[in-house]
Amino acid sequence: MERILERYERYSYAERRLLANDLEPNGSWNLEHAKLKARMEVLQRNQKHFRGEDLDSLSLKELQSLEQQLDSALKHIRTRKNQVMHESISDLQKKDKALQEQNNSLAKKVKEKEKEIAQQEQLWEQQNHTLESSSVLPQPLQPPQPLQPWNIGSYQASGYGREEETTPSQNQANTLLPPWMLRHLNQ
Repeated sequence: MERILERYERYSYAERRLLANDLEPNGSWNLEHAKLKARMEVLQRNQKHFRGEDLDSLSLKELQSLEQQLDSALKHIRTRKNQVMHESISDLQKKDKALQEQNNSLAKKVKEKEKEIAQQEQLWEQQNHTLESSSVLPQPLQPPQPLQPWNIGSYQASGYGREEETTPSQNQANTLLPPWMLRHLNQ
């Protein structure tokens, strides 16, 4: 029986202790709520003072403190603004440098293409001079022209359903040589 009573007392003591702990947080929550409410009121009053409202109730020291707070806030804002501007300027300088490099590479590509075209033109001119001097063809060699339609039979298609009659000698020549080589014959 004694053991049962001891166990009962232990459990009841533990239960009382738990109830006491549960009551303490509720009391602390009420205290915390009161502190936060007072803090919010102070912050709202300071906000009004920073906006220039309700300054009549402030003493000289409070006004000087407010002035110092405003000055330090302005310094902080100016420093942040300058920092953001410097970051922006450095980003823009990096972009400018990248664009200049890209522009230079594109200019090099254009010069290379121009050189290739000039070399091709020189090659064509050299071929024309060698062909003129050898007099194999009466006309200098021209760069390839767009392909002309082939003559089949005695009619040649020359655009949108219109047909022109050709001579048998032209038909025979057209079947042996491509049209760009025969251009001087048709002129």
